[in-house]
Amino acid sequence: MQTQLDAYLEQLRSERQLSAHTLSAYRSDLHKVLEFCLTEQLADWNALDTPRLRRLVGRLHLHGLGAKSLARLLSAVRGFYQYLNRQGHCQHDPASGLTPPKGQRRLPKTLDADRTLQLLNGVVEDDFLARRDQALLELCYSCGLRLAEMVSLNIDQLDLADGLVEVCGKGNKTRVLPVGSKAREALAHWLPLRALANPTDGAVFISQQGRRLGPRAIQLRVQQAGVRELGQHLHPHMLRHSFASHLLESSQDLRAVQELLGHADIATTQIYTHLDFQHLATVYDGAHPRAKRRTSNE
Repeated sequence: MQTQLDAYLEQLRSERQLSAHTLSAYRSDLHKVLEFCLTEQLADWNALDTPRLRRLVGRLHLHGLGAKSLARLLSAVRGFYQYLNRQGHCQHDPASGLTPPKGQRRLPKTLDADRTLQLLNGVVEDDFLARRDQALLELCYSCGLRLAEMVSLNIDQLDLADGLVEVCGKGNKTRVLPVGSKAREALAHWLPLRALANPTDGAVFISQQGRRLGPRAIQLRVQQAGVRELGQHLHPHMLRHSFASHLLESSQDLRAVQELLGHADIATTQIYTHLDFQHLATVYDGAHPRAKRRTSNE
């Protein structure tokens, strides 16, 4: 059983070229299933049936594994059994028809407009790090960029004259986004300093040694800005969420926000309508004289 599992994981690595992170997740999930099979004293993968797999899912859920993690595990099992069926080792899929328990969808954390202005409107020193970090924060919030899009962004993707940036998002899909005036101004201050650092490639955001900033470096700089300016934890995706929430509150154009964020499915974007309602409900509860909700004891 271990040999067949190892062969499948090697195929994922060599032929499908999955990322190291995804491959690690598949390996972890399928090893949970293998350990369960050994505990159940199953002789081969063909002996694992749907009732047993359902029992494993229930056990993992009881021990705190979330709905998303269980959905990924079932997806890994389906992929593995497709492979086993093709190889002639099995003729069934124990995950067929199984669905993970529904989990509560968590709303993304955002900054309100005032807190965002507080973050971005502070005094900026005229030096390499301060100008770079300000340009990074402004562009991330102005365009709602993902962390990976910030890391991979190159100079030739920027058109400051027309106020546009072309980014490559998930699935290698490109989109052209407008860049706000404050972000253009911050970039105009940063780019001359960038040129003096002898960049090793075309990266927009580089270190003082001229190398492209990696994901961890950008996360750290955003986190430090959050602590310094707001006294709270901050990460790049919170700026992306704030961009989407503020834009939707002002425009009420869900389709446009979907295009700007680069979401393939508008259902992903609809999470921000819940954020907007949550804000309205809070205002209502705090201001309306008849808004006091009943408690469970009433």
